[in-house]
Amino acid sequence: MKKINLHVSGMHCASCSTIITKALRGTEGVSEADVNLSTSKASVAFDESKLSENNIIDIVKSKGYGAALITDSDSKHQEEMQRKELQKMKHLFVFSLIFAIPAFIIGMVLMWLGIELPGSHFILWVLATPVQFIAGWTFYKGAWAALKNKSANMDTLVAVGTTSAYLLSIYLVLFQPGEGQYFEVSAILITLVLLGKMLEAVAKGKTSEAIKKLMNLSPKTATVIRNGNEMEMSVDLVVVDDIVIVKPGERIPVDGVIVDGGSSVDESMITGESMPVEKGKDDIVIGGTINKNGSFRFRTTKVGSDTTLAHIIRLIEDAQTKKAPIQRFADTVSAYFVPIIIIIALLSGLGWYFIGQESMSFSILIAVSVLVIACPCSLGLATPTAIMVGTGLGAKNGILIKGGDALETAHKLKFVVFDKTGTITKGAPEVTDVISFGDYHEDQILHMAAAVEKHSEHPLAEAIVRKAGKEENAGKEPVALRDSTDFQAIPGYGVKAKIDEKRYFLGNAKLMSVNTIKVPQELRDEKERLEAQGKTVMILADEQAPLGIIAVADVIKESSKEAVLQLKRMGIEVYMITGDNALTAKAIAAEAGIDKVFSEVLPEHKANYVRSLQQKGKVAMVGDGINDSPALAQADIGIAMGSGTDVAMETGNVVLMKNDLLDVPRAIRLSKLTMKKIKQNMFWALFYNVLGVPVAAGVLYPFTGWLLSPIIAGAAMAMSSVSVVTNSLLLRGKKI
Repeated sequence: MKKINLHVSGMHCASCSTIITKALRGTEGVSEADVNLSTSKASVAFDESKLSENNIIDIVKSKGYGAALITDSDSKHQEEMQRKELQKMKHLFVFSLIFAIPAFIIGMVLMWLGIELPGSHFILWVLATPVQFIAGWTFYKGAWAALKNKSANMDTLVAVGTTSAYLLSIYLVLFQPGEGQYFEVSAILITLVLLGKMLEAVAKGKTSEAIKKLMNLSPKTATVIRNGNEMEMSVDLVVVDDIVIVKPGERIPVDGVIVDGGSSVDESMITGESMPVEKGKDDIVIGGTINKNGSFRFRTTKVGSDTTLAHIIRLIEDAQTKKAPIQRFADTVSAYFVPIIIIIALLSGLGWYFIGQESMSFSILIAVSVLVIACPCSLGLATPTAIMVGTGLGAKNGILIKGGDALETAHKLKFVVFDKTGTITKGAPEVTDVISFGDYHEDQILHMAAAVEKHSEHPLAEAIVRKAGKEENAGKEPVALRDSTDFQAIPGYGVKAKIDEKRYFLGNAKLMSVNTIKVPQELRDEKERLEAQGKTVMILADEQAPLGIIAVADVIKESSKEAVLQLKRMGIEVYMITGDNALTAKAIAAEAGIDKVFSEVLPEHKANYVRSLQQKGKVAMVGDGINDSPALAQADIGIAMGSGTDVAMETGNVVLMKNDLLDVPRAIRLSKLTMKKIKQNMFWALFYNVLGVPVAAGVLYPFTGWLLSPIIAGAAMAMSSVSVVTNSLLLRGKKI
């Protein structure tokens, strides 16, 4: 399956996006299609053996809309296209306004003042015509496209409504000059709708500010060393393995690893972390972040579209394209809404003419008011605008949410399951205890163990070797760290190796047992005491007897306890899942405030435990995104830790860039805030239509004499869309 993104032009309402979505999803070979009205983008997954990119574009064009492929290098081009579309909309509005203002003055202001200009009806005809057929041509095009697809949309309502008022006016001027005319109504209506669309486009542009800020982070040039020469070049010419120099105050151009020097780096725009991070040799630096006070050189590892920044931008864009399940409700309503409104408008007009015995002009204006006020723009914008702002707010705080479905599901969670290593804990074990049970002192035990583990890549081995190195640096005089031979790792047991032709064993009690090494009770008691504290205990022995024990612990992160406490306050049950033994697991869980533990679980079996909890409610799995992948995929929400690593980004539905567990409750709070906005938007959009349509149809007229003029209906319709987008934008100021 191949996935592409398209820029779609010509969409005006939810019905437009529904037409395109149905056309794409109904095509053989297309497995997934999402069309976002707010971003004017479509995301399509299809079988390359059955379809090509051009086929997909042709499908969209066949429905009367424009389509162009978006590539990774098209970000600036896309922004330019959006700017041109907005500029075109502004020009149309100004053009329309030039004619609508005098039409309003002549047809309404002067009429209210009792002043009538000679030939005013013909002047208004002249003023209304360019508005109707030049400024309003976009509505005719949209209505015709919808008609070809046996559907109707917002353009249908505006085109039918304004054309009815325009044609009625021509009839009255030519055949019943004493009855007045309504040219100014059609002119002002089109102008108001264009104003609403322009304001809506400006507001929608603000919803994607998070992406625009990220796009502007990447510097244009980089200082690179090639052939021994220092040269400044375009960042597009930098390649992997180049050596790049970064000076104080400069932005880091691409991703890489420091080879010389050091500094503190502001990574706030990538991770949301406000404090600068100290960087030295072998540390990873991310393109787009700011070097504060030092200077350094780094070797590039990722450039262009492969950088972390480019990856984050793609994730956010994908998230803003994917629809939340609640959006399906709005799409379904919109699909039936427009035809129903056209029927209501016709029945209203006919009812007032035949039953109410009103004039034809009165009846047509009633029908026009119903058509105009019922445009479902606000309903179509209710969900995507809130999703856009919500995902942008998350990105600003270092929480990448990979779709509206994840954002919607998060607030329904009943259970959160944490992996232990690297999630609850720091993931970097440290030696906490060294105890001798023979003739060797503790430093000798440590360095013999380090010699045995020297060739191992296991994290516990690295902790022992690292501790031995620290002892040397502390100025002590331990036994020199010697080379070992015949190293062998025994999974589930430990390791063995020779030092000076003498064999040593380092591992658990099972390793001692299979090698017939007797473990005294005193050592067993000490081992159990340390394990009860959540420490991993290894026994060091030669071929005759144990020499000592080394305890290693992976300490919990500073934020773990507070994060668990916040989740419990939300009414969420918290579990910890780990492959560790029950004693170690319970000790770590207790320290973090977790009282429900799944221990001694193999990575491939973690998904089964998640599945069992899902029978009781929605489950989030929080892991490092590598060995927890099956469980992350099984969970309703997979939350990947990993400070922006590629694997973490590809796994799960949410990525916590700061590796901070407090971002788990923050993500849930963000979900709740976003869903609250969506529901507010939908309520007001539906309430507005439910209330506005009957009033426009003249329900109150027999009792109060109140009528909703088409002009007021048009203004109300335009403002309803703007108010929905504005309400979504208020989310940007929320603190999560």
